[in-house]
Amino acid sequence: MGARLVDDLGRAVVLPRAPRRIVSLVPSDTFTVVALGAADRLVGRTTWCEHGDGVATVGGTKDVDVEAVLALAPDLVIANQEENPRKALEALAARVPVLVSLPRTVEQGFAHVARLARALEADARELVQRAYEVPRAASATVRAFVPIWMDPLMTINADTFGSDVLAHAGAANAFGDRLRLYPLAADLGKAAAAEAGGRDQRYPRVTLDEVRARGADLIVLPDEPHAFSEADERVLRDALPSARVVRVSGKDLFWYGAWTIEALPRLAARLAS
Repeated sequence: MGARLVDDLGRAVVLPRAPRRIVSLVPSDTFTVVALGAADRLVGRTTWCEHGDGVATVGGTKDVDVEAVLALAPDLVIANQEENPRKALEALAARVPVLVSLPRTVEQGFAHVARLARALEADARELVQRAYEVPRAASATVRAFVPIWMDPLMTINADTFGSDVLAHAGAANAFGDRLRLYPLAADLGKAAAAEAGGRDQRYPRVTLDEVRARGADLIVLPDEPHAFSEADERVLRDALPSARVVRVSGKDLFWYGAWTIEALPRLAARLAS
C-alpha cells in the first residue's frame, strides 16, 4: 500500500510500498525495527547496533559507508540527524528513501515508533499502547547533574531527549536552562558570547565551579557516550559532596523509541533507590 511520511527534518518521504530491505544507521532504531517484528527486513546496520544478528554492517554511526549501504539495495534507510553525518545522509537521500529522526522528548520518541510502524505496515497496536501507558513521574523530586563527557566536562540541557527522560523519571536537570555558548571561552565564562549561528546549543561545556554553584542531589553517570572512571567520579564527588552518585545505562537515558518502554521504569527505580 505504501505511505507518505514526514520526517523530523520536515521532509516528505514517499514509500510506494512497505519496505522489505531496511538499513538502520541508529542502534535504537535497529532495536525498534526488531521490536516491531521486522527483524527479517533488516539488511544493514552499524557496527554499534546490538540487535539484528547476522545483518551486514555499513560502518559506524559517524562514518557511514555510503557505497556499502547502496550495495544492499535498501528501500528504506533509517537515520538520525544528530547521530549520522549530514554529507552521508544527503548522498543516500539522492538515491534511496531516507527517514531522518531527531526526537527531543519521550513522546516524540514514541510517535517515531508509530511512524515506523506505519512505514513498515506492522501491527504495532500492542507496542504503541504499552508506550503510551508508560507512567511519568508526577513531579521532579530531586535535581540531577548528568555529565556526558569528562575532558572537557559536558552536560545536557532541557532540549535533549535525555533530559526529558530524566524528567519522566522524576528528576529535574540542574542544567536544563544552560545553553552551549560560542566561542569556547564564552561557554566557560571567560568571554562574551557570540551569535550561535545555528550551531547546536544543547550540550554545554561547564566548569566544576559552575557545577558547585548550581548544586544537585544526584550525580547521574551514564556508561555512554563516556565511560566515567573511578577517578572521574571522585572529581565530581568533590564538586558535589552531598550528592548521591548513580551509575545508569546510557541506553536507558538516550535510546529513543521502543527501548524507552522498559527503560523508563527501570531508570526511575534507579534514581529513587
